[in-house]
Amino acid sequence: MASLQFHGNVNADIRYEIGLDPARESNLFRLLMSLQLAMGMKPSPRLPKWWPKWLQLAGKLLAKAYCSIVIFTSLHLGVLFTKTTLDVLPTGELQAITDALTMTIIYFFTGYGTIYWCLRSRRLLAYMEHINRDYRHHSLAGVTFVSSHASFRKSRNFTAVWMMACLLGVISWGVSPLMLGIRMLPLQCWYPFDALAPVTYSAVYATQLFGQVLVGVTFCFGGSLFVTLSLLLLGQFDVLFCSLKNLDAHAKLLSGESVNSLSSLQNELLLEDSTRELNQYAVLQEHPTDLLMMCSSRKNPGQGNVFHSALVECVRLHRFILHCSVELENLFSPYCLVKSLQITFQLCLLVFVGVSGTREVLRIVNQLQYLGLTLFELLMFTYCGELLSRHSIRSGDAFWRGAWWKHAHLIPQDILIFLVNSRRAVHVTAGKFYVMDVNRLRSVITQAFSFLTLLQKLAAKKAEPNF
Repeated sequence: MASLQFHGNVNADIRYEIGLDPARESNLFRLLMSLQLAMGMKPSPRLPKWWPKWLQLAGKLLAKAYCSIVIFTSLHLGVLFTKTTLDVLPTGELQAITDALTMTIIYFFTGYGTIYWCLRSRRLLAYMEHINRDYRHHSLAGVTFVSSHASFRKSRNFTAVWMMACLLGVISWGVSPLMLGIRMLPLQCWYPFDALAPVTYSAVYATQLFGQVLVGVTFCFGGSLFVTLSLLLLGQFDVLFCSLKNLDAHAKLLSGESVNSLSSLQNELLLEDSTRELNQYAVLQEHPTDLLMMCSSRKNPGQGNVFHSALVECVRLHRFILHCSVELENLFSPYCLVKSLQITFQLCLLVFVGVSGTREVLRIVNQLQYLGLTLFELLMFTYCGELLSRHSIRSGDAFWRGAWWKHAHLIPQDILIFLVNSRRAVHVTAGKFYVMDVNRLRSVITQAFSFLTLLQKLAAKKAEPNF
């Protein structure tokens, strides 16, 4: 009964309990990868090897052409809204200016997000495959265990709900003319031709509706990917913490300890809810192990230094998490920099338009949807970044929960090295300038409302009568 088996790396069928320990997932990112492919963020998809060469070539050309269409749709709408902004600037109408500027920022960021993930698609795919291949499904064998399937389930549910929320928010704006029964476009921007003419109206409307869908999907993909990776890494930290807590129990289990002795240790480690330490784990839940099943399946007890082998596996898991965290930072640092700037300006403009704009019911609903999605997206990035930073330095605390000192005389140097490495914090930054945490949340909101105050003063000054 090797230690690796209880991480799910050697034999995926080894499970502690059918109900509490589901089978290992072969692809943790299936929904996100489908979304990425469907919306043109994957210019070089992996096609089935059994396809003939001419069909594979055609498929790759179609994928690149579709990505080009998606990018062109976002960027051309951004250019049109830029022209609209420039046209309304001389009028001095702040509401019209902020309306056009808001849509300009949204569509240029949509184009940026699509291009960014297209350029990073191969690196992102390699990152996902690395996690799928090497993640630990559950903790080391001991008297308690956690299963990382819960973090996968939470990330999958979040992705589905966030995708529906983003699409609902943008599509409701896109179909508002149809709901009102009037002949107008959902996005009021400049065109070099008559966009309401019978020949061009349907094509322009379809293009704008497709652009709105792209906005929702781009916002959904970046946020869902970050939250998914954060939850999975937090789940891996929880697996590590439970394994560290069970190091002594793991050594006793594989060394032939009796069931009664292990049951006593289980009662000591798995306390009642009223006495259990709070916030031991970020996303997973600890369960008691079926000791009778575990003891009946162990083989050749008492061979080698089991505690040292288990500690080595924990070190490997810790290195895997840190490596994945560094790659998460490299992937999202440029994206978070542009995202934080976009959210700052967009939040300011949306609040200003909501406060100073017209009081049409449908317009207010659409503005509230965009504002709610923007605020929640900012909260997603900063809160998950905060959780990763705080949770990453708790390996030493988890190590102290177990009775590791009983074996310290055998491996003093290994323990010292692990305790030193356990203080390595994980940070996700915005372009290496800001750490994405709750402090960044506060600073973005503060900056946005500072700009809002400036816009309100300009509006009040414009409204003053000239004597």
